[in-house]
Amino acid sequence: MRRGPLFDRVERGARAGPVAAGPARSPRGYDRPSMLRPLPFVLLVAVVAAGCGGGDESGGGGEDSGETAAAQSSAGCRTVEAPAAEERTAPKPTTRLDPSKRYRLTLHTNCGSFTILLDVKGAPTTSASLVSLARRGYFDDTVFHRIVPEFVIQGGDPTASGSGGPGYQTVDKPAASAAYTHGVVAMAKTQAEPAGTSGSQFFVVTADDAGLPPDYAIVGKVTKGLGVVDRIGRLGGADEQPTQTVEIEKATVGVSG
Repeated sequence: MRRGPLFDRVERGARAGPVAAGPARSPRGYDRPSMLRPLPFVLLVAVVAAGCGGGDESGGGGEDSGETAAAQSSAGCRTVEAPAAEERTAPKPTTRLDPSKRYRLTLHTNCGSFTILLDVKGAPTTSASLVSLARRGYFDDTVFHRIVPEFVIQGGDPTASGSGGPGYQTVDKPAASAAYTHGVVAMAKTQAEPAGTSGSQFFVVTADDAGLPPDYAIVGKVTKGLGVVDRIGRLGGADEQPTQTVEIEKATVGVSG
């Protein structure tokens, strides 16, 4: 049995964070981001891939290969059911991380794992928040609720609605020269919030350059598993909703000197 989470579940109907967090791109591309718009609340439903036969090392199309095909999507992700959406809160961390150490946040998903090297010096309060949330199990059993191909993948919201958060905010204003390039991890916010405001929702850039203004706190960069990020990034529809469930099954923190 998994150890109980250290976050608090919120009574249904209570607000746990900022509304409609996430960067939006212009219909023309990335040169004129239109900031944020709310996402409808949906429970993401797993899409079961049809078995096509073949593909096993023996070249046969027997029962085992059929089971394998049923368990795998065409994108190379295990097919899973969407976890139950729920509102969660957690206490705001009161201490910062040791800037002399390196903190890595690894997200284990049904599409594979990827690791983020956190920018402890550039975003000290945001990094401390993500580490605290991950250690409390806040991100476990949540989904990437927004996937925009060739732009971003967005997660960190247990409600899967785009409106969830931990019940507190941090602020690490990015530099005017901030660039949101492939593999950069930044924090989502609403249009009305000051630059660098963060809750729990984050996005990973899958475009070469997302062309966003320096409004979103940059918390780190993917240093391992960028191919997994790109794989997830191909699982979005024109409505920016996932075409199949991508679950963060576990978030872990590694620290080195």
